[in-house]
Amino acid sequence: MKLDQQDARMDTPLLEDVLENQNSSQGASISGAVFNITTTMIGAGIMSIPAAIKVLGIVPGFLLILVVAFFTEITVEFLLRYTKSGKSTTYAGIVGESFGAIGSVAVQICVIITLFGALIIYLIIIGDVLCGSKSGETLHLGILQEWFGIHWWNSRAFAILFIVLFVMLPLVWQKRVVLFVVICSAMAIQALWEGKSTQKLRLLSDFSKVSAFDLFTTVPIFVTGFAFHVNVHPIRVELGKPTEMSLAVRISLAITVAIYSAIGFFGYLLFGDSIMSDMLVNFDQNSDTTIGKLLDVIVRLTYAIHLLLVFPLLNFTLRANIDELLFPKKPILASDTLRFVSLTCVLLAITYIIAIAIPDIWLFFQFMGSTTVVCLSFIFPGTIILRDVHGISTTRDKIIAILVILLAVGTSTIAISTSLYG
Repeated sequence: MKLDQQDARMDTPLLEDVLENQNSSQGASISGAVFNITTTMIGAGIMSIPAAIKVLGIVPGFLLILVVAFFTEITVEFLLRYTKSGKSTTYAGIVGESFGAIGSVAVQICVIITLFGALIIYLIIIGDVLCGSKSGETLHLGILQEWFGIHWWNSRAFAILFIVLFVMLPLVWQKRVVLFVVICSAMAIQALWEGKSTQKLRLLSDFSKVSAFDLFTTVPIFVTGFAFHVNVHPIRVELGKPTEMSLAVRISLAITVAIYSAIGFFGYLLFGDSIMSDMLVNFDQNSDTTIGKLLDVIVRLTYAIHLLLVFPLLNFTLRANIDELLFPKKPILASDTLRFVSLTCVLLAITYIIAIAIPDIWLFFQFMGSTTVVCLSFIFPGTIILRDVHGISTTRDKIIAILVILLAVGTSTIAISTSLYG
């Protein structure tokens, strides 16, 4: 999902210039739509792809990427078809046409939870980069520890608190508002060429280390990585020819599949079974050369800076959605200073507390990918087809919709149960 540039993917909506684009004679090109869709999907979730490949094995991992991409294309096509037949031009509006106000609110709640989860994930990743992480007896140092040693002031709790108060807070106070893959691949190839990559890669799942149920815990990772359904309509509006949206989606999915496959393979090749749920953690002193160490720092630091800049955009969207849901009859948020300050501080405080209490992005990807994201990506589009308020669904469409819903509910239920009780 891109739990990244909008990351909500589902994350930052592209709504600001919609009216202007509607009135213009020439909209965005198909290449622009491909760029928007791709950057919407590819976000923070990319950091957990190699860990998912470690659990599944290389071949099943690549197959699962293709399967999720396939069903993503189908459900997006469902949404586009009903957009043409109905009057609504937003995701919530289309669901509202089928299920009334309850449907629209359900979409809004899912978006809010997903955005909130994305902000927590961002803080966790920033903490991993700056302060490192510990897995069992293995301690991965963060950049601050590598540079200055281990002190109380560069602990995770204090460093993230400093970031929240002196970086995030000033940024979110505003009332209006593929380099990584290349470097990782190059480092993996260099390590292999120099004979330093001694990792034994598994083509298939190793059931001596994982159970069949553990495999289902990887599905939410990929579901989140392909989530962009909430932004389908804003991107479609920007297109000069909305009929080209289907082509743009297919091209974007092909690009995303290639990137996820590359980062999954080379990340696993580089770190093997030592790969963490946040791959950035593994980039601590991974190389013996000065250039290699410099690349390690660049990879982690540039991504952390990117998240710092994206964080306020997601916070802006989350804050606006929560305010609209809780105070629909109140004046706009920017005009009410007390409500604005209160909501901003409460959101930052809760985000900080959860990020410190549960510093593992894998858990959040599993939760979102098994609940809100799977609803937005598969369950809601499937139910729209079954409801068929416009009478355009064929028997084949309904069979596929049932299959999508059953797979989504089944895999999500197993994934959640395994995570809780496994």
